[in-house]
Amino acid sequence: MYLNCHTYYSLRYGTLKPEELLALAAENNNGVLALTDINNTSACLDFVRLAPNYGIKPVLGVDFRNGVDQQFVILAKNNDGFRRINAYLSSFLHRPGAIIPESPIEMEDCFVIYPFEKGKDRILNKNEYLGVAPKKLRHLKFSKSTFETDKLVLLHTVSFRDKRGFNTHRLLRAIDNNTLLSKLPEYEQGSETDRFLTAEARERIAVDFPELTENTKRLLDSCHIKFDFSKTTPNNQRSYTQNEELDFRLLQKLAYQGIPYRYKKVDETIYSRVSKELNIIKEKGFVSYFLINWKILKYARSKGYFYVGRGSGANSIIAYLLRITDVDPIELDLYFERFINLYRQNPPDFDIDFSWSDRDDITRFMFERFKNTALITVYNTFKFRASVRELGKVFGLPKSEIDILSKGKYDINQLDRLSQLVIKYSRYIQGFPNYLGIHAGGVLISEKPIHHYCATFMPPKGFATTQIDMVVAEDIGLYKFDILSQRGLGKIKDAVEIITKNHRNIKSIDIHDIKRFKEDQRIKHLLKNAKAIGCFYVESPAMRMLLKKLQVDNYLGLVAASSVIRPGVAKSGMMREYILRYRYPERRKEAHPVLLHIMPETFGVMVYQEDVIKVAHHFGGLTLGEADMLRRGMSGKFRSRDEFLKVKQRFFDNCKADGKPDAVTRDIWRQIESFAGYAFAKGHSASYAVESYQSLYLKAYYPIEYMVATLNNGGGFYNRELYIHEAKMHGALIEAPCINHSEYLTRVQGKKIYLGFSLLKDLETRTVEKILADRAQHGTYKNLDDFIDRVSISTEQMAILIKINAFRFTGSNKRELLWSAYLQTSKIPKEEHVNTLFRSEKISYKTPELKSSELENAFDEYELLGFPLCNPFDLLASSKKNALRASELLSYKGKIVTIEGYLVATKNTATSNGKPMYFGTFLDRSGDFIDTVHFPPVAAKFPFRGKGIYSITGKVTEEFECVNIEVTTMYRQAIIEDPRYSDNHNTTLSHV
Repeated sequence: MYLNCHTYYSLRYGTLKPEELLALAAENNNGVLALTDINNTSACLDFVRLAPNYGIKPVLGVDFRNGVDQQFVILAKNNDGFRRINAYLSSFLHRPGAIIPESPIEMEDCFVIYPFEKGKDRILNKNEYLGVAPKKLRHLKFSKSTFETDKLVLLHTVSFRDKRGFNTHRLLRAIDNNTLLSKLPEYEQGSETDRFLTAEARERIAVDFPELTENTKRLLDSCHIKFDFSKTTPNNQRSYTQNEELDFRLLQKLAYQGIPYRYKKVDETIYSRVSKELNIIKEKGFVSYFLINWKILKYARSKGYFYVGRGSGANSIIAYLLRITDVDPIELDLYFERFINLYRQNPPDFDIDFSWSDRDDITRFMFERFKNTALITVYNTFKFRASVRELGKVFGLPKSEIDILSKGKYDINQLDRLSQLVIKYSRYIQGFPNYLGIHAGGVLISEKPIHHYCATFMPPKGFATTQIDMVVAEDIGLYKFDILSQRGLGKIKDAVEIITKNHRNIKSIDIHDIKRFKEDQRIKHLLKNAKAIGCFYVESPAMRMLLKKLQVDNYLGLVAASSVIRPGVAKSGMMREYILRYRYPERRKEAHPVLLHIMPETFGVMVYQEDVIKVAHHFGGLTLGEADMLRRGMSGKFRSRDEFLKVKQRFFDNCKADGKPDAVTRDIWRQIESFAGYAFAKGHSASYAVESYQSLYLKAYYPIEYMVATLNNGGGFYNRELYIHEAKMHGALIEAPCINHSEYLTRVQGKKIYLGFSLLKDLETRTVEKILADRAQHGTYKNLDDFIDRVSISTEQMAILIKINAFRFTGSNKRELLWSAYLQTSKIPKEEHVNTLFRSEKISYKTPELKSSELENAFDEYELLGFPLCNPFDLLASSKKNALRASELLSYKGKIVTIEGYLVATKNTATSNGKPMYFGTFLDRSGDFIDTVHFPPVAAKFPFRGKGIYSITGKVTEEFECVNIEVTTMYRQAIIEDPRYSDNHNTTLSHV
């Protein structure tokens, strides 16, 4: 009966979840149902997968509309028809703003249904029909047109369930139109009757128009869609060479060719592991997956791109030999079954990180090299606070009230009716899909055309993107290639280039010589003392504290630390236990004997994702497939909660049958449950550790150049100011941007760092381009007049350059330069300068004698860079100096102290009962770190008040040589009056 049903994937229009639509159909005794979302196929595969659970035969199609104006509905007779519909819809979605015509192109295996009013005067083809809405049926009796009755079908739209659904629909339409609900035009919304008809209403229609009912039934009966959701056969590109047997021989050849590159000494352990993995990869049908990854990375190496293969794929020796990963699974005893095993249904997954500057080219290569390629979408959903803001505007609430509602600072019972409606419907639409985005790095390479599964759209990056997300893709047997980007690799790549330029006498750096790095004493020192600012994954305050506590100075210890730091291990209470067992071997005797036997390397503590599988298998008696199901269920990547609960029960039943005490079983389960969704796979941690070692090597030997690369790649965990501070701590001389020496990015010359123009707020890119282009062509600038004569620039842009002291080489003070610049420039820059043979003599303006101070530079820097280049302690209003330093705190253990600190970073968290508390990171006057803890009462009474220097009073605590201050009071210190607006001009800065 229903040819035109919408879910909430009819974005900002429909209000029904796919499951809800199916449930309604079942309740209303509809055995067949057509899903036709508006210009969208996101729900189609899920609809087909779920339909048998409700006893529904699924039919798929698309409701083609321009905005909300329905042009026609196309239904698929079969899978080929669905592919054609997807391809046709995509032809519009790939061209933003494209208009859908009044009639579609001819398509086999499809039915086209025109709304009655638009199609009544057209000549219909064999596969075309006129759809009559129930409320328009009476028009048939009075229509002057003549119709073939076998061409008439019922076209009743279903967009919502009830009155609340209709209200929600109207609110979504108002959001989409960015208008007040009271001003939403009727033509921008559906009819309140666009819901399931009652059985009585359907019977009335059947009585009056039996031919239409019969035609509709016949049309639905002739549609048959089928997809395989068993996941037994991967649907990725099946063969790399177009021959599966040849694929396997190529994989075998590449694996054995890779052994001499990876191993100097080869033994039977390596050969047997290679043979075992090859057999499993072949049996599971993943040969082409490995070869496609190999080809992508072969191209990356040919272009000199840095990459890191991580995730559980690092558990594979074949991946190691093919140079997909740089982690030796033999050295780390990595559990291959965590990646692929004969019982595991879900596909393998390599995460390949590239520099942010290289990833787009890798994606382009994949689209050009492999035929059926697409990016994966993500469903960006309505979030509660954002919905409150959107609906607040729709209802016309003032901004002040919207702010209160979005912050949750209200008593629901004290709100007026409109505000209550905002909260009510914000909760209701929370989780509704809002728009389609792009997955962070997921790419599909399919055996069949992507349009066999869904339509695609074209985002600004220019790569076709699916309308299904990764979960739905995996349901249908499409597993993604993860092509990700991270700035850590960009830092490493750029650092190597900067070092080569700044140290022309050194040999080329082999950044992949990880074995040498593991034994390097400088790197060991940095790790053990947590001197790793700027280094990948090991620079955060939490990681710095953990490294100190563990006294890690080796690769295996860092691999473990990379997973121990994850929130799940800490939540389970096992982080502290791991530290104790790491540092005090006698403590390891307290571990459960079975757990110690399963995980001797981590002293019986679950640290990695594999440990969940091992414990579930060996301790809980689950099969490997059940154990992996347990892990996936906890990580939120598993579909069926019921199956997960069955496996959980089996774990407890098996432990009880084996005679294990209930208390022990419950404690082990608590540990599993608390961290399984957060812990890293061991191979993933090992991959991170490899990149950490690369960055640690560069930091250990070339700290200044590495900090420049860090600045040029957007920093890291901290803001840019700290990396400039770190460069200073290693002897760098920091220069503000200079007209004659700076580039767009920061550069280093010897030990002198010239900050890049890109760091300046409000300095336009086109201004920088003009400056650099002219300098490259005509040489350095002689003075201010020469610069103004050569570069077309506005007064505002000129002021930025002068205020940051970019013309300091002239010897003139900034105020005089500004005066001169204002006389020679205007708000709108002149036309581009054209060089002539002779220059006309410039009018010389006599400027008044104006004074400027060194302190003015600090405030101009603060304004334009976001921080001063001087020591921030020099800007304190009080001349009194607190003599205490961070290096002395350990001698005050257990005592109350007061120390001054410059705020670097804060971390918000909560106690077990949900009260907010904080951790703070500060720098003392010597540039060393102060770490603070702010428990809820103190956090509420003495909050952080933005950047600045704080006087911190609290108790000094120490654990495993890590010193913290448990804060009791904290006040931000006053700084001097801005001398730019003061009559009192200090001309010098004091130095600490």
